Amino acid sequence: MPGSRPLRILVVDDDPAMVGAITALVGTEGHQVITAYDGLTAVRRFREEHPDLVLLDLAMPGPDGFTVAGQIRGAGSAPIIVVSGESSEGAKVKALGIGADDYLVKPFGRAELLARIAAVMRRADRGEAAELGGPATFEGLALDPARHEARVGATLLVLTPTEYRLLESLVRAAGDLVPHLRLARAGWPGEQDPDLLWLKPHLARLRSKLDEAGGPSIVAVRGVGYRVEPSSRV
Repeated sequence: MPGSRPLRILVVDDDPAMVGAITALVGTEGHQVITAYDGLTAVRRFREEHPDLVLLDLAMPGPDGFTVAGQIRGAGSAPIIVVSGESSEGAKVKALGIGADDYLVKPFGRAELLARIAAVMRRADRGEAAELGGPATFEGLALDPARHEARVGATLLVLTPTEYRLLESLVRAAGDLVPHLRLARAGWPGEQDPDLLWLKPHLARLRSKLDEAGGPSIVAVRGVGYRVEPSSRV
């Protein structure tokens, strides 16, 4: 990953050998590793250390990886890559729905791990969002790409990089329908063929955050796509 900036990466896995292997792999790129071998320590270290990225196993003592992913997502927006031996589609969809940004199945090679890290960090880069255009608004919701922020009135929405990209695509359509594939490509620009199943859980989380802040609603048009519309709440 030539030219990439050094990252502080939280590696969460109960297998010391796997933690050591990942540390060695990412260390070749100059990244610093923060370690956690159980769920409780993972959440605590995330809150204390504020890492740039989380590599998270699913099976571990105490809270499992799904629970940890949800707690980490509630505490911050750093990208999460699940690194797991579980290869089922159900696990992948559940992890992405909780807030993970990518899912890597063990065993994996150095090149794939580094490529996925590079991809999620590119997607999280505020510079890319700034290139999409200037500020955008819709029914009290304001997007500032330069700051990678979304607000409903004075309320700042805590969004993951993927949620922000999905919201921006919808807002810039100004109420017009955004087809499934176009929206998926906006949410996961590093994927040549993004899985449309990823949309539903991420948009459900985004819809909940908008509703809690009193913002616009995200409406599904069955079999076609999504659009935003003014909130129906009085």
